[in-house]
Amino acid sequence: MKRIFFLSVSIIIIIIIIIIMVSFFYWQNNDLVITKHVINSDKIPKGFNHYKILHLSDLHNKNFGKRQEKLVGRIKEEKPDVIVFTGDIIDRRSKDLKPAALLIDQLVELAPVYFVPGNHEWDSDLKRKLETLLMKKGVVILTNKVRIIERNGERIEMAGLDDPESGLSIRSSIKRISEKMQPDLYSIVLSHRPTWFNTYTRAGFNLVFSGHAHGGQIRLPIIGGVFAPGEGFNPKYSEGIHQQDHTSMVVSRGLGNSSFPLRIFNRPEIVVITLQSE
Repeated sequence: MKRIFFLSVSIIIIIIIIIIMVSFFYWQNNDLVITKHVINSDKIPKGFNHYKILHLSDLHNKNFGKRQEKLVGRIKEEKPDVIVFTGDIIDRRSKDLKPAALLIDQLVELAPVYFVPGNHEWDSDLKRKLETLLMKKGVVILTNKVRIIERNGERIEMAGLDDPESGLSIRSSIKRISEKMQPDLYSIVLSHRPTWFNTYTRAGFNLVFSGHAHGGQIRLPIIGGVFAPGEGFNPKYSEGIHQQDHTSMVVSRGLGNSSFPLRIFNRPEIVVITLQSE
């Protein structure tokens, strides 16, 4: 009788542990967190004071509720002036454009959207279909291109670097956009890969948005991110703001997953940057 009792108790405890673990992993991979930063610079025109940039990255075809309603709802609350997406909105293993299409349909109703491809766009058979969709919806694809943004009679510039998976190196892409940029304007650059931070700094970019690292996938106290593609273990550029000279780089932890299916202590992230003229 005692054996049956202890066996029953053990089974109940195991079931409770499994329920707790499943709930925890679901929460870690689906509950969105919003991270906010202020970027100060005397190069930011006063006309762009309090200009709000919402940064998304690495969706990897993930759904956040029916029709992406959870993600779009959180974005709406922030009332961004512009939305930037730094690649991997699709996943190379998927043949489904629907999660990306549902998100883009709604983002363009909220603010102008700028996009640069990541390695998964270049590795996917859906790349051309995605580009056609983005252009049809009015998204600006900044593959080695520069655009001027005007506000309150003043200007800044937004540029984007193509992913090296395209066959063109980061340095070659930087050379292409640098020839088109105006040194007197505050520069914002989108690039999927954060590991080239020193190169972005030498190029003189003021503000860089990047992703790719997925926050290190698993984050631990003190250690931070555990592993990131292109950086290996204990990655230096897995999330947050990195500053060197006159360059700030914002690295998003991203929204979805790729090869490794779980996020641990690393919830999906929306980043909001507010510009402040000094």
